Amino acid sequence: MTDWLDIRRGEAPLVVAFPHTGTDLADIGAAFRSEWLARRDADWWVDRLYDFAADLGATTIRTGISRSVIDVNRDPSGASLYPGQAMTELCPATTFDGEPLYPDAGPNAAEIARRRARWFDPYHAAIEAEIARLKALYPRVVFYDAHSIRSHVPRLFDGELPQFNIGTNGRVTCDPALAAAIEGVCAASGHSHVLDGRFKGGWTTRHYGRPADGMHAVQIELAMRGYLVEPAAIDEANWPQPLDPTRAASLTPILHDILRACLVFAAPTKGKT
Repeated sequence: MTDWLDIRRGEAPLVVAFPHTGTDLADIGAAFRSEWLARRDADWWVDRLYDFAADLGATTIRTGISRSVIDVNRDPSGASLYPGQAMTELCPATTFDGEPLYPDAGPNAAEIARRRARWFDPYHAAIEAEIARLKALYPRVVFYDAHSIRSHVPRLFDGELPQFNIGTNGRVTCDPALAAAIEGVCAASGHSHVLDGRFKGGWTTRHYGRPADGMHAVQIELAMRGYLVEPAAIDEANWPQPLDPTRAASLTPILHDILRACLVFAAPTKGKT
């Protein structure tokens, strides 16, 4: 563990990552137009929703750095994950709603390279090390990227986002059996869900998902209404909302079943209770 990177090792063939729950602006805070804007698009409280993951033997990896400083789930080359659709960059210049984060053009190439070396590269080195450790023990390992987003973000998608958004980049980052198992849990929950809809998986899922090598990656993007009250319009006075225990209590068992499905897929004899 460092002051910004939290790694909790388990022995099961499952790595759960939290790339966007951090709110630390590090040495960048004064450069932003507003520290609230720079923190606004965090995946609020998602790591708390998955508190049970360690009890299942999963390894968890979380960065405390805000995605506005550097987004560790973006292609470091700068290539768009969703060509033709709105999306934020490796070092975002705007919020999800298109508001500028900086009073000027934002970080230049040298500053982006500094941030990448300081945070992006060590984060992914940690993921690679944990995957290698578990691959030495199991023929199949699941990498699970845990995310959330507001239910309505018109700049990014039309209408209301489904509750569960399963991303496998067009069913190529994991075995179809794993995608089907996760989709089955979501369907049985009674909540809305979609497989490879608007969010097909970020750079991390696409980078680590190599089914032919026994590495199976999936992203789950939760609509935040599942665990907190979303105001009709958010502002500095009402956002972020606290985690709603009643809503979270309804969602957590479903997330538990999803992670169990990952374990059963990766190690059937060891994944059963």
